[in-house]
Amino acid sequence: MEHLFRSLMFVPAHNERLMNSAAKSLADVLLLDIEDSVQPLQNKQIARDNIIRYVQSGVFKNRAIYPRINDRESGELLKDIYQLTIPGITGFMYPKSVKGEDIYFIGKLLETVEYEKGYPIGTFKLIPLIETTGAVMNIKDICMACTRVVAVAFGCEDYVTNLQGKHDSSGESIFAARSIIALSARACNVFPIDTVHIKVHDLDDLERNLILSKKLGFEGMLVLNPKELPLVHQYYSPNEEEINWATEMLALSDTVVKEGKGVAVKDNKFIGPPMVKMAKNILDKRDLIVNQKNV
Repeated sequence: MEHLFRSLMFVPAHNERLMNSAAKSLADVLLLDIEDSVQPLQNKQIARDNIIRYVQSGVFKNRAIYPRINDRESGELLKDIYQLTIPGITGFMYPKSVKGEDIYFIGKLLETVEYEKGYPIGTFKLIPLIETTGAVMNIKDICMACTRVVAVAFGCEDYVTNLQGKHDSSGESIFAARSIIALSARACNVFPIDTVHIKVHDLDDLERNLILSKKLGFEGMLVLNPKELPLVHQYYSPNEEEINWATEMLALSDTVVKEGKGVAVKDNKFIGPPMVKMAKNILDKRDLIVNQKNV
């Protein structure tokens, strides 16, 4: 993991006030939006110009920046890609990903631009946005279509509309999609990112969603408002109990290995390869969080 994916915050890139606010935020990833939130059409070039200016000025130095570009049918995609493949951009969020072919196409387009501009092939990463029933059913193909894919994110609003379902306070209508996305992404060694929390001012409801999200295996969440970030980071960061467990597990594992055993029960704890791997993941994330704070 090159950077954290606990929080990915949308920022309408044509809005300088929000861009300035984002620069001061603690979001792990900034999704500088050129798509849905940027209207009318003429604002899209303003958004591109703002992204270039802010990135080149150093305002977003040491930040993970993934502009959300426009889709293949928009007529804006080539301008997005060609103008924004610049130093300081980590990659791109691609909306309305339906099939693996969509991501393969974007990957090849990026490869062509990288070659022309002299970047190493694979410089710019991709986060497909899963927004339809078809995309959920094709999630594995989307994850594996291109080695640039580092994460996939769930967009619940478009999904529920496409499903012709109904939003409910308990989240039953999106539970199956969330489960499939998290399961499939992890199977492909890609980070699953949970959907936005629409009720941005209801932090109690956000916490209920975060508890379930972490149980389902999500790495992080799409964020609309900076006020959500402290709670989001709390739940997607290892807590003290988890860190203590992981530290103890690795210590016990060392003892078991010295005894020439693969698995064992020690101090009432079962020690084996899956637990050791989980412990290492927890401590690796803790170290990444510490390092990010020190940047």
